[in-house]
Amino acid sequence: MSRWALPPSITPGGSFFPVLRTGAKLGPLFLAESAEAMDTNKIKSFLSSRHPFDALTDAELEHVASRTTRRKMTKGEALVEFGHMVPGLFVVETGYVEITSPENVLISVIHIGDAFGERGLLRDGRAPVTATCQEDGSVLLLPQTEFHRLVQESRPFAEFFDRRLSRAADKGRARRTAVDLTTTRLADIMTPDPITVAADETVENAARTMRDKNISCLLVAKDGALQGIVTTSDLTSRILAEGRFGDVPVREAMTPDPKSLSPEAVGFDAFVCMVEHDIGHFPVVDDGALVGIVTRTQLLKRQDVSAAAMMREIARESDIDAMAKTVKGIPQLLARLVGGGAEHYVVTRLITDVADACTRRLLVLAEQKLGPPPVPYLWLACGSQGRREQTGVSDQDNCLILDDTATGADDAYFAELARFVSDGLDACGYYYCPGEMMATNPRWRRKLSVWREYFAGWIRTPDPMAQMLASVMFDLRPISGDTRLFEGLHAETLANARGNSIFVAHMVSNSLKHQPPLSLFRGVALIRSGEHKDKVDMKLSGVVPVVDLGRIYALMGEIEEVGTHARLVAAREKSVISSGGGSDLIDAYNVIAEARLRHQMRQIREGDAPDNFLAPSSLSDLAREHMRDAFAVVKSMQAALGQGRQSVL
Repeated sequence: MSRWALPPSITPGGSFFPVLRTGAKLGPLFLAESAEAMDTNKIKSFLSSRHPFDALTDAELEHVASRTTRRKMTKGEALVEFGHMVPGLFVVETGYVEITSPENVLISVIHIGDAFGERGLLRDGRAPVTATCQEDGSVLLLPQTEFHRLVQESRPFAEFFDRRLSRAADKGRARRTAVDLTTTRLADIMTPDPITVAADETVENAARTMRDKNISCLLVAKDGALQGIVTTSDLTSRILAEGRFGDVPVREAMTPDPKSLSPEAVGFDAFVCMVEHDIGHFPVVDDGALVGIVTRTQLLKRQDVSAAAMMREIARESDIDAMAKTVKGIPQLLARLVGGGAEHYVVTRLITDVADACTRRLLVLAEQKLGPPPVPYLWLACGSQGRREQTGVSDQDNCLILDDTATGADDAYFAELARFVSDGLDACGYYYCPGEMMATNPRWRRKLSVWREYFAGWIRTPDPMAQMLASVMFDLRPISGDTRLFEGLHAETLANARGNSIFVAHMVSNSLKHQPPLSLFRGVALIRSGEHKDKVDMKLSGVVPVVDLGRIYALMGEIEEVGTHARLVAAREKSVISSGGGSDLIDAYNVIAEARLRHQMRQIREGDAPDNFLAPSSLSDLAREHMRDAFAVVKSMQAALGQGRQSVL
C-alpha cells in the first residue's frame, strides 16, 4: 500500500491522491512552470534529512535537487484541487497544509518535511482530495517525470511511495512457506481425468489397475457420474481379510457416495474434511460430473504442517486437557506464520480452523456423552470465529439453530450439549464471551422459526440493541450439524435488510461509532492513561472500523461472504465501492491487520501473552507512516459513507 489519505472511490474516475505522513487537505492545481529556481544546495540539504530522500546516493540527491522547484504559498491558497491533475510530488518546506475530502471532511494535516501527492501520480494523475495552505509558507515540487524516474530506479524510494513492491515480496515469502491452501482452488491442485472403474468390475482387475498405474485408489463411476471410491485399504479390509476372492464385484468393496467438493472450493476445505474423517482421497465433482481427485499427499505438499498436525491431533483426542495442550501451540503457530510472511487472512484462517476443529471435536464428545440429539441441530460461530479472523487473543461467540420439531423437553439436551462445548472451549483457551453471546444462553439456542423472527424483528425495529445484535449475527458461519437449517437464511436476511432504508441508515450509523485513531496534527492518537498509555488498540480502533465497513458493503451488495477481506474484494468486484476505493481500502486493511499480527508475533517471541495494544514508538518511521496513512484511508471511507455518497455505496 502506498502512502495516502483518501480512497479512489471518492473521485469520479476512482483515482487516489495519497497524503504522506500526516495527510491533509488538497486544493486547486499547482502550476510549477512559474516557480522560481531555488538554491540547489539548500534544497539538497533540506531533502537529505527527510525520508525517503535520505536513502538516495549523494549524486542522486544532487540530481533531484537540481530539478526541484520552490513555490511560495499563501494562506487559503489551494495547491491541488479534487479531480485536477497532480503536477508532481509536494514537500512542505514551511507552513502547513490541510487535506480534505470532496465532502469537505478534514482528513489530516501536512507539516514541514511531509510530502503528499504520490498516490495520484501512481494512479491516473488526478487528485481525489484537495490540498489547501493554512498559513503563509513554501513548498518544494518534484516534477512528475522525476518522481516516476525515482520510482523506477530507486527501490527505497519506490517502497516508500508504493507499498505494492514490498507487499509483492511478502507474497513471495508466503508462497515459499506453502500456506496457500486457503486461496488455492482444488481445480489448481487436483489430478484431472482420474482413472475410474465400473461398479460391476472385479476387484482383481481393480487391484491390477492400481498396481500397474502405481495409484492407491480408483473412483467408481458410471457415465461420468461418481458412484463410489475403492482404495487398497478397502481391498484388504473388505475382501482379503474376509476370505473372499478376486471375482467379487467392486461395488462390494467400495465406499458408496463418498464426500466430494467442487473444483472452485479451496484446498483447505478438502484438507479439513480429510483430517476430520480420516480419509486420504477426495473426489472433485463439477455439476454432477467427476472431474478430478485430490489426495492428502498433494495437499500436504502445499499446506503448513503445524496447523495440519494440530488439527489432526485435536480430531483424535478424547480428553479435553489433551486438546487444550494442543491448542496452546497457537501462539507459536501465529509467530511462525507471520514471521514467514504469510498474508494476514491466511494466518487468521489457519488459526480459526484450529478453533473450528476443536469445536467439532467437542460436539462429537458431547454426543458420545449425552447420546444422539433428539432433533437435527446446527452449531454456528459468530464474531471473529465466524469471520475466520481469530488471532492469538480470542473469546468464543456461538449459537445453536434447532429444527422446528424441537420441543421444550428437547432443550434440556441441547442446554447440556452447549454447556459441555462451551466449557471445553474455555478450557482450551477460548474464554467465555463477556456479553454471553453463546449457545449456553437460552436466547441464542432457538428453533429456526424463532431465529427468523429474531432477524425480522431487528430489521423491522432497528433500535441500538437490535443494531448490535444484527451486526453480530450477520457474521454467522455454520461449524457442525445439519447445514440445511441455515440454507437461504443468510441471503433472505440480507435481502430483507437491504430493502429497509431505515434499518440500513441505522446500520451505517452504528458502523461509524468506531473511528480510526487519528489526531488532528500529529497523526496517530494514543491512549492517554491507564495500563495501555501511549498505545493504540489495534482491534477496537484499527481492525473493527474496517470490519464494520465490510459488513455494510456486504449488506448493500447482498454479499454472503462473512470474512472482512473477502467482503471487501467482493464489494469491489460487484462495484459496491469503486475499483480504486476498494483497492485502497483492502491495502489499508492489510497494513492494519498485519501490524496487529506482527505486534502479537513480537510479544510471543519475547515470551509475553499476545494482546492488541501496540505502541507506535516501537515501529520504524516507515511502518508508522504506512499505518497512519492506512488509518486515514479508513477515515475517509467512513466520511464518504457518512455523507451517504451513492458512488461509495
